[in-house]
Amino acid sequence: MARKGNRIQVILECTEHKTSGVPGTSRYITTKNRKNTPDRMELKKYNSVLKKYTIHKEIK
Repeated sequence: MARKGNRIQVILECTEHKTSGVPGTSRYITTKNRKNTPDRMELKKYNSVLKKYTIHKEIK
């Protein structure tokens, strides 16, 4: 059965990793409340390849 409610699963992808030219991607999976945050999320998360905190944006 499908879950009822406003929480949905979203994928966050690093914005700096694409432009750096380093192979691979940095992605995180989290949930958000659709009613409280209808826009795309932006969070600072750790990128283990670049070894620093970068901005990760919601994709799809």
